[in-house]
Amino acid sequence: MATAVLAAAALPSGTSAAGTLALLEEDDDSLKVHALQLLDRSVHDFWFQIASSVATIEALYEDEEFSHRELAALVVSKVFYHLGDLDDALMYALGAGSLFDVGSASEYVQTILARCIDTYVEQRVAEAEGRREGGAAIDPRLVAVVERLFDRCFADRQYEQAVGVALESRRLDQLERAIASSPDTVRTLKYALDVSQRLVVSREFRNQVLRLVVRLYEGVPQPDHAAICQCLMRLDDSDEVAAILARLLGGSDDDSLLAYQIGFDLVDAELQAFMLKVTAKLDQLAPSSSAAAAPAGGAAAPPANGEQQMETDEQAAADGAGAAADEASPFAKRLALFKSVLTGAVPIELERQFLARHNHADLQILKNIRATVEPRNSVCHSATVFSNSLMHCGTTVDAFLRENLEWLKKATNWAKFSATAGLGVIHRGNVGKSRTIMAPYLPSAPGGTTPSPYSEGGALYALGLIHTSHGQGVRQFLLESLRATQNEVIQHGACLGLGIAALGTEDEEAFEDVKNVLYMDNAVAGEAAGLSLGLLCAGSGTEKAAELLAYAHETQHEKIIRGVAVGLALVQYGREEAAETMIEQMTGELDPILRYGGMFVTGLAYCGTSNNAAIQKLLHFAVSDVSNDVRRAAVTNLGFVLAATPEQCPKIVSLLSESYNPHVRYGAAMAVGIACAGTGMREAVSLLEPLIKDSVDFVQQGALIALALVLVEQPEARARPLREHINRLYGNKGAEIMTRMGAIMAAGILDAGGRNATIGLRSRSGHFRRTAVLGLALFTQYWYWYPLSYCISLAVQPTALIGVDATLRAPKGFQAVSNCRPSQFAYPPPVKVEDKKDKAKLPTAVLSTTARAKARAAKKAKEAAAAGGEGGSGAAAGGAAAMDTDQPAADGDKTADVAEKKEGEKVAEPEPSSFTVDNPARVAPAQRKYIAFPEGQRFQPIRPAPSGFVVLKDTQPEAGEVEYLFQEDKPAAAAAQAAPAGDAPAAPAAAAPGAGAADEPPPPEPFEYIPS
Repeated sequence: MATAVLAAAALPSGTSAAGTLALLEEDDDSLKVHALQLLDRSVHDFWFQIASSVATIEALYEDEEFSHRELAALVVSKVFYHLGDLDDALMYALGAGSLFDVGSASEYVQTILARCIDTYVEQRVAEAEGRREGGAAIDPRLVAVVERLFDRCFADRQYEQAVGVALESRRLDQLERAIASSPDTVRTLKYALDVSQRLVVSREFRNQVLRLVVRLYEGVPQPDHAAICQCLMRLDDSDEVAAILARLLGGSDDDSLLAYQIGFDLVDAELQAFMLKVTAKLDQLAPSSSAAAAPAGGAAAPPANGEQQMETDEQAAADGAGAAADEASPFAKRLALFKSVLTGAVPIELERQFLARHNHADLQILKNIRATVEPRNSVCHSATVFSNSLMHCGTTVDAFLRENLEWLKKATNWAKFSATAGLGVIHRGNVGKSRTIMAPYLPSAPGGTTPSPYSEGGALYALGLIHTSHGQGVRQFLLESLRATQNEVIQHGACLGLGIAALGTEDEEAFEDVKNVLYMDNAVAGEAAGLSLGLLCAGSGTEKAAELLAYAHETQHEKIIRGVAVGLALVQYGREEAAETMIEQMTGELDPILRYGGMFVTGLAYCGTSNNAAIQKLLHFAVSDVSNDVRRAAVTNLGFVLAATPEQCPKIVSLLSESYNPHVRYGAAMAVGIACAGTGMREAVSLLEPLIKDSVDFVQQGALIALALVLVEQPEARARPLREHINRLYGNKGAEIMTRMGAIMAAGILDAGGRNATIGLRSRSGHFRRTAVLGLALFTQYWYWYPLSYCISLAVQPTALIGVDATLRAPKGFQAVSNCRPSQFAYPPPVKVEDKKDKAKLPTAVLSTTARAKARAAKKAKEAAAAGGEGGSGAAAGGAAAMDTDQPAADGDKTADVAEKKEGEKVAEPEPSSFTVDNPARVAPAQRKYIAFPEGQRFQPIRPAPSGFVVLKDTQPEAGEVEYLFQEDKPAAAAAQAAPAGDAPAAPAAAAPGAGAADEPPPPEPFEYIPS
């Protein structure tokens, strides 16, 4: 009987599975098994029929005595898959055990596997974060499937896929197995490191991954010490970094070159406190003779006397270090040189020389802006001074200020404060002469006075900007200036300068002094004190934050509340989930100013993480908060959260950019500007272009600034439309003041650093530059306080390729090749100046009397020629012929010139497809992918990189003496020898007595003047 039934229902018919389903009702288990086997093969065609009998199949799975329960579970899983119930489909797939083939490429298996991994990851994360209800363990069947998936990855040699699953599921054991099993361990390590930094949400687990990566890196035959040090820097493990560097400095010549390269990479991250810890640890690890020799050169630890440190050129100090160590051991020489890198002496000086000598800022742009600004328009006046400062950031060129002394005298009070601070932006990095530069605006003696407290406060602020991330030399002076005054303006400048110079150092002495100013409850000084406290403890998450928040509840001054609120955001920078307590507390406040600060706490705590929870929180406040300031801040901070994935930002804020609320539209513009700064991204430009023609003036202002941030240091073909729009705006008297201000500021941002710098939030190694991020966050506060706009200089990053050899000097012979057309990334052409004198000459009027006189003279000449002999006649005829043919000859010459010109045009050579750049070279961000280093030259990079500092190995030491750059007498900054000129806030005057010829500015480079 059973045989007959099996024959009758061997396979389902082409249109129905009813016969097979009928077998499930039989008592014989063999018939049920056969039916399940047939259904398993045909379920994808007849699932809609099988679904009506799914309860019967489920009963077979639940029957403990049924021998093929796993087969029943597999069939039920496939039915639920087709019904769209993936959770039940997964549950029964797990019940199928080994029958669920993870190696199958079918759509069903791939979908269930994806659901399985998602469920497993969710449960693993909940378990790690303590969110599992009742502490229940993960289903072992789920674990078994994931384990089989890992085995399949290893069998198929898909190690990167295994790394991804291991990171998502927080399986360090499987991550280590994947890296160890890979035939190319280093490549897999780099992939794991990159993915962990971009995709791992938990900061704690990310640090565990970094520890594992460091341990595995150290186990490979040739460990990548640069990558190891980058990981340790993210872990804030200064001791281990110092130990690695000490080993390299004591190794071979190539090892020491690698140590110098690592030093430049660490300095590029701008973690001042970390650098100080590494330097101190190196002193401990060095042999006693080496440790004594390094400070002797002056390159290691700064002297106690801050003034002496600032008045000594940093590069000279580095050179002195090498000279002092000549008689010391090789390790001592290397350590002295290395410390000159780590303290910033060498990189600051080389970048300053690069910016000064490659400066291509167009002064005519500033002259045109100045000519269109009304005498009493203080807003545009201040914006013009800002634009000049940023255009010449780090170049030490202050020609525009010196040429417009009378115009600058119009700046009064806080405008004078800002204009003086602008000198700090211009001379950024000139740490050796900072006190000399700012001397005209500072008291000549301790306790003395200056003509204006606004100039003195601005000068103290400027000192901080000059010493950005390298403030050891000016710290003591700023502290003494803060203690010696009770003037709120001077206190304001001293607090800002001290916070920027000592950013992130957690200096206890400075913290207490600034806190005392805060507790004086003065609105002007208190606002700067709140920001300064945040800068001093940036990224530390100090417990003192609760004390500051409590004071913000007590004070009645809105300026102080805002300063403390933003300062708290700086304290929580990069702390991610560790900042959640502060985020919840501040975003739940009734005071809108504290909620405003809560938005910045969220943005900076999750900066560059693309954290979904943070994005959702910011979007929620952007559309629901009752305060426009909070909504604007919420949208703006989306830019910080999405800074690591700039391509996502325009998509997320696109709808917000069309909001009815202008504050939300402004925030959307700034978010795109921050996230996409320096990228030139087309999607960002497309989103911002409609906003520069918005109906509200401050939205236009934000869009212009954001567009300049996106297009800075981009090819001129991309930036030209914005330049033309700016030119139309700043001189348009009919435009709103806010719009004109935005246009003027955008002009300065576009040409930042003499057209040799970009706005860079990330270092060349991919690490976020804390100084740059916080500087941009403070720049957004210009909405309330214009002087904070100068903090954008903290985010300015020179776009230079600078090669240095073992002596940390730049050799002339080093070159690189840019495999693109020279015009693609060329400097923008200078603005044409209309020459009013160069007009077409009008024809000269000829009087009738003059014509008759000429006719009579010609008649007499002919008669005289006829009376003379043949010789005379011939001569006269020749002369007449010459006179008659003068005009035709001239016409002939013109024709010949035109012909030659056309011929020249025909033979003009096409533009080359590549060109060579000399050391140091300007390399725009978009140009980096075209940079290559030719083989065969004397100096070769120890580790090739398209931009930044590259340490070079001399492959031909027998070739003779090396010629170095920047070795001539270094000219002092044009503003260094200055005396006060009336009330001009930022204008150096005559040179100081006794100034030598070496203090004069360098002559301009030769040029050919071509009238337009």
